[in-house]
Amino acid sequence: MHFYTADPHFFHQNILKYCARPFRSIAEMNRVILNNYRSTVGPDDDLWILGDVAVVHIDQAGHLTSMLHEIPGRKHLICGNHDKHWIKALNVWTSVHDLVEITDQGTRVSMCHYPMLTWPGARRGAIQLFGHVHSNWRGSRNSLNVGVDVWNYRPVTLPEILKRASTLPVNPLWSKVEPRTDI
Repeated sequence: MHFYTADPHFFHQNILKYCARPFRSIAEMNRVILNNYRSTVGPDDDLWILGDVAVVHIDQAGHLTSMLHEIPGRKHLICGNHDKHWIKALNVWTSVHDLVEITDQGTRVSMCHYPMLTWPGARRGAIQLFGHVHSNWRGSRNSLNVGVDVWNYRPVTLPEILKRASTLPVNPLWSKVEPRTDI
């Protein structure tokens, strides 16, 4: 099974205030998000982290590596603006990408840390997943935010994503970038 998440920002002190996260400390935030990942993802699952894994100095690399090793399954990193070269090089990733496309339960899924206006297969039922914007925007009908700030600090599955997508409006720019569509 595939699980999706973005923007855990492990160790990032200022994220508590920037995003009004409901934690008393970084230690509590790290523990809750890590426990949510560990209790959801199984050893045969794929966890796609769409960027900004941690905002931390390289001297914490060992601690971050240990935390990420606690998460079962295969971990894939889609690079975000806070993912330093040494985070990308950690020996925890099955794959590292800037942009990637997979098929999940027959649905074409394009993933990037950043929201996009269009992507391969957008007019043919493909969905785009992103992070980066935290709780500022949940997305639109076919482009969804999978960040922890809008999913109760846990990873989500494609059926959950598609259910939420069906309740969101069509992106108002859609008719400009993808005319002749009924999405």
